Amino acid sequence: MPTATTPSPVTEPDPSALVCPGEHVGPCATCQRKTHKYGRGGLPLCGWCFGRARERWGTGVRFAGTRD
Repeated sequence: MPTATTPSPVTEPDPSALVCPGEHVGPCATCQRKTHKYGRGGLPLCGWCFGRARERWGTGVRFAGTRD
């Protein structure tokens, strides 16, 4: 299984895109890989880009929704 430091090719979707409805799939804000971007549980970053962000900023980094 890929980790935050060894991503699969960008042409392959993030695993989260495979388990969410098709209308919730969108491009990662960093690498443009297909990921679960919209709807409940969606994030603007794929799992690998989010993992790299956590490595740089620490475990306190998380996505805060813009539609509260």
